[in-house]
Amino acid sequence: MPAVDPRLLVGPETFDDAAALKVSDDLAICFTADFITPLVDDPKAWGRIAAANSLSDVYAMGAVPLAALNLVCWPKSLSTAVLAEVLAGGARTAAEAGCVIGGGHTVVDKEPKYGLAAIGTVHPDRILRNQGAMPGDLLYLTKPLGTGILSTAIKRAAASADEVEAAVESMCTLNRAASEAAIAVSVHALTDVSGFGLAGHLMEMLGSSGKLGVELSVETLPLLPGVGDHLKAGMIPGGTNRNREAYQQRVRFAEGLEEGWDVLVYDPQTSGGLLAAVGPKMRDRFEKEASQRGVEVFCIGRFTESGVIQVVAKPQAAPNP
Repeated sequence: MPAVDPRLLVGPETFDDAAALKVSDDLAICFTADFITPLVDDPKAWGRIAAANSLSDVYAMGAVPLAALNLVCWPKSLSTAVLAEVLAGGARTAAEAGCVIGGGHTVVDKEPKYGLAAIGTVHPDRILRNQGAMPGDLLYLTKPLGTGILSTAIKRAAASADEVEAAVESMCTLNRAASEAAIAVSVHALTDVSGFGLAGHLMEMLGSSGKLGVELSVETLPLLPGVGDHLKAGMIPGGTNRNREAYQQRVRFAEGLEEGWDVLVYDPQTSGGLLAAVGPKMRDRFEKEASQRGVEVFCIGRFTESGVIQVVAKPQAAPNP
């Protein structure tokens, strides 16, 4: 049901990354909540990943994190000392974001979960949404893919130390700098890549009109170290099939693509990067703004009028802006 309160600038209708509430003519707050189960053995690393994952929704709206509350589900069988390490990891990431943690809530559960309920601030006229892309816009991704596959490999003790380190570093990295680069060039749309995978979050960007599409090039999709090998070994998370069932009706794969690319398109991500719709004339500036902030960005496709997600081997030549 659509929101009737005019103060709610962004609600659930578009499946956006966070809700946004207007407080005054020059101030809005974005608010969100998210928590995850353990992905790694190190409790502090898990806490850092979970906090970065939660704050990503704030950054995807073009907002700046302000404050948060811890959300904890904890089994009686696990010690509170382990929980203290998880919370310390979350506090470290929140501090990096300039976000104050003011307490939280804990419930007893069979499976441990941790995350944040977070709020951020943004000007009402500068909220970035997941919709607004236009045909001809370039699609950028700000982190490599494959955290779902690697998390599965980690749980099965199949990932090397270097692969674990690379995955943890990626998932712990805040999307702050990437968001700042997107804000600097006024991207047309912005969202993050999380549990719905690349396909699911692109579906949100395409909206429900059925007119906007996107062409993805597998040649340009960035992958974390070891993803290809673990994919061939069958390290596929259960969420992949759920995403495929949910979104395959608007995904088309070009003939001749190497087997496995469909898994990468549906692979559920944790604390993934941002997806940005960038006007062709702003391409160079966006890449420069990102580089100046130490962020590597990847142009993985372009928006079209096909109405579907078309996955091809190589990108077609883009028209000159």
